[in-house]
Parts: sequence; structure tokens; C-alpha cells
Amino acid sequence: MHTPTTTAEGHQLPTALEPRNPGMALDLDWVRTAQANTSAIERRAKTLPGRRSVKKDYQAAWLCKAISLIDLTTLSGDDSEGRVERLCAKAKQPVRADILDALDMTGLTTGAVCVYHDMIETAVSSLKGTGIPVAAVSTGFPAGLSPYHLRIAEIGESVKAGAEEIDIVITRRHVLQGNWQALYDEMKEMREACGDAHVKAILATGELGTLRNVARASLVCMMAGADFIKTSTGKESVNATLPVSLVMIRAIRDYYERTGFRVGYKPAGGISKAKDALVYLSLIKDELGDRWLQPDLFRFGASSLLGDIERQLEHHVTGHYSASYRHAMA
Repeated sequence: MHTPTTTAEGHQLPTALEPRNPGMALDLDWVRTAQANTSAIERRAKTLPGRRSVKKDYQAAWLCKAISLIDLTTLSGDDSEGRVERLCAKAKQPVRADILDALDMTGLTTGAVCVYHDMIETAVSSLKGTGIPVAAVSTGFPAGLSPYHLRIAEIGESVKAGAEEIDIVITRRHVLQGNWQALYDEMKEMREACGDAHVKAILATGELGTLRNVARASLVCMMAGADFIKTSTGKESVNATLPVSLVMIRAIRDYYERTGFRVGYKPAGGISKAKDALVYLSLIKDELGDRWLQPDLFRFGASSLLGDIERQLEHHVTGHYSASYRHAMA
């Protein structure tokens, strides 16, 4: 995983790695007692955008922090080597040099680059020597309905190709049918197939029916050894939302309090504005604390978010908003 380097204010941090979540035996009593008060969660979520506000230099610092937490992503059917090379160049230099100079900011990169399996080799080659990891979506992404043995084999092939992080999709029907043992066994085998590569479990929360299902699926995946839990593939009709995030983050907190192991969180899909990124960062700070505001424990799954953040940073430096084409992504 990409280790933390700086705080939001630019101070250097130690680079000690967080111990990986080893998982635990499936505790069905814990899973079945997990609940979600939907009305209370939705009320809390509605208040979040107005609860925290940062301005001027503080906002610029937090936006730079957000950049360091982005999994810069391209997952399109028309992806090419050239597109991925340009994306990797952007990951290495996410903001125009003149803006970084004005901010007195050096060494800023995105948290990772996320691609399909076929593009791993290109991404690894383009990022060689940078310390930026390559993440690959796997296991029949996005539906996760290909033959099971092929899903497991795909993980192995992606790790062999050089991916340091694997974003897997769970079988949604296990959650919808309450078959927690099947979900646990699946997640555990996928974690084992990843070896030293860190695994992000994509819950596809927009297809799980209820927030209670989201809470229970989050716990089961962490019990099976997930290093991250992730909201969405970005391909569902409903992707990352604040209510879902609140449920998943509190499941992470409960798991940490009971086991002592920190699990990461990745909201993905629909986060495209700088102001939205700031809301998510404040939520993480409030619910989990500063330790989770580092790339080894928090990521944004995004493609267009970086462009808007760069535009906001230019406004901070110059006092003017520029056209979006001045901050080309790929």
C-alpha cells in the first residue's frame, strides 16, 4: 500500500505500515445483531455538508490532502495504453506545476491508479520508481457473476502482473439471501488469492436493499480479512452516498474497537466535486479520527474529482476560475 507522508497541513508523518487485518472467525451473533436506524442515519447525513467548513489556506491544504487519497481511475471499454499512460502521468503530477509552486507544495501524488487487468502492465511500467501502487478491479467486475474459479484465477493473474491492490466484487445474492457463511468463505478465499496484495471488498451498496444489509456485509467482509471495504463499482445506478458511508464507517469503528485492527474505507462513484470530497474528509475525521485520513486507510474512487480540485486550487492561488479544459485529465 502507498504509505502516508504528510498531514493536511503539510507536516511530515512517519511511514510505518499499519498491521494488516488478519480477519477472524465468522461471528454470526455479531452479524445478526448489527442494525441500522435508517431515519436517524439519513437525518445525520443531511446535516453533514453544513457541519464543517474550511476556507482559504486551510481549504487548499485539505484539497491537497484529498488528492493524495484519490485512486485515479479509468474503467472504460475503450481504455488504451495511451490513455493509461496519460492517467499515470497525471497521478505523478496531479496539479499544474505553477499552482504547486504558489502553494509551496512538493511531492504530491495521487494514492494509486486503478485500471482493468489488461492495463496493469502499462500502468506498472508508467509508475515505476514512483511508489504509486497500481490497483486492479477483479473477480468479474462489475457484476461478479463469471464462473467462480475464473474469478479466483483472475485475482492471481492481476497480482502476477504487478497489481499491489485488488478491488474485488462480492456476490450480492449472498447478502440479499442472508447467506453470511457463503459471503465469508468467498471473501476469505479471495483474500488468500491476493497474497501480499491488499484487497478492497466492493459491496455494491446500491444493490444490497437496506442499510442493515450494508452494515452486516461490511462486518462479514472485515471478519474474512478485507483490508478495505468499498461502496460501489461506480457502475451501479446508486453509488457512494453519505448514509451508506456513515453505516460502513461505523462498522469499521466497531470492528477496530473489538479487534484492534484498522480497516480502510473507499467511497467510489458519484464523487466529482471538491466540496463533496471535503464533506467526506470531515466525516472520516469526526467518526474515525485523523489516522484514517491517510492513503493506507482511506481512498476516493474517482476520475473527474481531481479536475475539479485542481480548478479550485487555481482559484485559491489566482482568484479566478479557469475553464475545465485547462486541467485536462487524460
